[in-house]
Amino acid sequence: MKLISWNVNGLRACVNRGFKDFLASADADIFCVQETKMQREQVGFVFEGYEEYWNSAEKKGYSGTAVFSKKKPLSVTCGLGIEEHDKEGRVITAEYKDFYLINVYTPNAQRELMRLDYRMVWEDEFRKYAVRLDKEKPVIICGDLNVAHNEIDLKNYKTNVGNAGFTYEERSKMTELLAAGFVDSFRHLYPDRKGAYSWWSYMFKARKKNAGWRIDYFLVSKKLSGRIEDAVICPEVMGSDHCPVGLILK
Repeated sequence: MKLISWNVNGLRACVNRGFKDFLASADADIFCVQETKMQREQVGFVFEGYEEYWNSAEKKGYSGTAVFSKKKPLSVTCGLGIEEHDKEGRVITAEYKDFYLINVYTPNAQRELMRLDYRMVWEDEFRKYAVRLDKEKPVIICGDLNVAHNEIDLKNYKTNVGNAGFTYEERSKMTELLAAGFVDSFRHLYPDRKGAYSWWSYMFKARKKNAGWRIDYFLVSKKLSGRIEDAVICPEVMGSDHCPVGLILK
């Protein structure tokens, strides 16, 4: 089984920058996107061969997630079931026979960490939600988690300590999530691989220099870790400031 996740930073714009070609060539069983920044009716093309599920933010042109699945899920839910957290279209959960898939776009702590306090509350509620589902059947979490977990996960870690995405608080919440029963699929297979990033700033030619961050993930329940065949990052795929990441399960 092949799964792909991509923060497209505006799906309408990404469609004009190669999204459809990559969707077709990737031929994923499940294709998840974050930061759609749109309502479904705002895009005029068909995701051929896929069932589609959307969770758009109440605020126009902001946030949003979508799941495209070749196989129709048993059920699909949007959000965490908490009104405070469910206005920004950040979570879609698709239930399949053998697992739950959670597609998530984690809130950014923002400049000067203006939203860090909210982010901490979100992290706790999201972890509780994932753990609750994991008690029923294995869980796959994918998406933009907006944190570089360890120093190896970003190029310039020394100068970014304390910045959004690399604060002690955010990194600790990722550690807590993993400790609650999940595995970072990429680091599970490639614990020491450097230079593997999924996001680059548009400034200072960061992508050309590969001065990036790995903030897009596939986490899986520990009980699924033996099925991880490969975890991939696709930096050659353009169209967004993020690149797609993927998971291959046996």
